[in-house]
Amino acid sequence: MTAPTIGIMTAPMNVGYPDVLRVWQEADELPEIGHAWLFDHLMPIGGDPTGPAFEGWTLLSALAAQTRRLRLGLLVTSNRFRPPAMLAKIAATVDVVAGGRLDFGIGAGSRPGHPIARREYEAHGLPFHDFRHSVRSLDESLTVIRRLWTAEQPFDFAGEHVQLTGAFGNPKPMQRPGPPVMIGGRSDALLRVVARHADLWNIPGGDLADAVSRSALLDRLCEEIGRDPASITRSMHLGVSYERPDETRRAIGEAVEAGFGHIVLGLPAPYPPGVAHWVVDTLL
Repeated sequence: MTAPTIGIMTAPMNVGYPDVLRVWQEADELPEIGHAWLFDHLMPIGGDPTGPAFEGWTLLSALAAQTRRLRLGLLVTSNRFRPPAMLAKIAATVDVVAGGRLDFGIGAGSRPGHPIARREYEAHGLPFHDFRHSVRSLDESLTVIRRLWTAEQPFDFAGEHVQLTGAFGNPKPMQRPGPPVMIGGRSDALLRVVARHADLWNIPGGDLADAVSRSALLDRLCEEIGRDPASITRSMHLGVSYERPDETRRAIGEAVEAGFGHIVLGLPAPYPPGVAHWVVDTLL
């Protein structure tokens, strides 16, 4: 079995920029921590609902410029927030700034039944379509984004949800043919998109049996289209407890044993001094 890779996630809500930068720069010096992540929400989804929430891609670019080793990304960007051609341009820019360290995390967008996340759409004048629309739009978006990262000539695209004329991406990402694509989610429809497009697939922890079942379904969906299921790395986000590190260590071990070789540890704010060292010394 390939050795697991361990990363951290700092949700950029109800925290300050210096707090996040401190944690990322500390983690950047620790080879045991391989990757770091933000989320993509425009308003807090926990704690003070009127508190600060930094825009994910802007913050990610700033952190990319001030780290040197960590792979980095958003867990995961909402395909509902930005037109795909614009998102491809943003991601290519961040990959160049990062020197080729971007993992491109993306998902269909917040669930309709999650009111605290749903409010950010109306607050920012963004449309919120049904889940079928969001999944089919994600499929088209990923097709377009990969073409923009690789196409050497302008192209047109006429999809059900995405229409482009004379589309062209320049500069290209530093990574060729593009940053690895991580898709987050668990529904049957979304897993079909994962099978077609993803290099990594992420699911929240908390129900390991469900995650294993979803992973087995992804295996079958890959086989249906002639793709090797092992070509998609299985990733799991696990919440960290500073007070109960034994529980977190056990969850990490169980996830890795179940085949999830890419672990993202969600660090609650406020971040204790030396929290990245604590992750290595206490959890790993």
